Amino acid sequence: MLNRFACLVRVALGARFSRRQFVRLVATGAVVPFAVTCGGDDEDRQDTPNDRPVGSPVNAEIPTVSPDASAVAAGKLIARPGNTVPAGEITTGLQSLGFERDEDAILYVPANYTHVEPAPLAVMFHGAGGDARGGIDLFLGDADTAGMLLLATRSREATWDIASSGGFGADVALLDRALGVIFARYVVDPARIAVGGFSDGASYALSVGLTNGDLFGVVMAFSPGFVAPGEAEGQPRIFIAHGTQDIVLPIDTTSRVIAPQLRADGYAVEFVEFDGLHQVPDDIVDDALDWWFNDG
Repeated sequence: MLNRFACLVRVALGARFSRRQFVRLVATGAVVPFAVTCGGDDEDRQDTPNDRPVGSPVNAEIPTVSPDASAVAAGKLIARPGNTVPAGEITTGLQSLGFERDEDAILYVPANYTHVEPAPLAVMFHGAGGDARGGIDLFLGDADTAGMLLLATRSREATWDIASSGGFGADVALLDRALGVIFARYVVDPARIAVGGFSDGASYALSVGLTNGDLFGVVMAFSPGFVAPGEAEGQPRIFIAHGTQDIVLPIDTTSRVIAPQLRADGYAVEFVEFDGLHQVPDDIVDDALDWWFNDG
């Protein structure tokens, strides 16, 4: 199992560093943070954007989790699905969670959602320079067919805390708050909760997913650059896909190193290479969802 400070970071030499060493190298300028090396979603994602508007904020009176500082620093999420059936009217479609900024966290509720049948939930992370909508769009076209809830948050800085500062922080706290709202308002199947993302978002999905493997049964990483978990917990299944022609995060120093390392640490890893650039083709999205819902 990966130890507490295991950190596999893409740098010019493809070397391995502990998280503490990574922070030191960023501070001295020896390593450039991924917010600089990876473009925003307009550059990174090569799929067709979805033009569905975001609806009104979710009822802000729903209580949310107040993240514990020590748990946040460790990357641990406290929110968990409840055992009670939520009350109130169901609003489907895209909607803001109504935090400090409307774009902080957005939710998609599929058209066929009811409180009767527990729904799968996919938590999605955007690439560097992106936003919550950039994260959720990856699976948005499949949400109604799959009947899955989608949640995406926006990083506090240009990219996720683990990449921008070398440690977990405000992004974990925001995610925990958002999950608290989702679990209070919707019936989520605890056996079908996944986390995923693209580029820096893929790296963050791996890092958060392995740290919270007791919550996330599945991690889907599209073109990741590194994995830097806290204390790993659980044994989530992992899907990694990467383009062989990627020049933003070259596959030789990223996924071709990450996947074997995760397998050596005992994880079940599905690793798919495709002929493409730094992108997520539609057929790769289909493969990932088929793999998730059909248990690999």
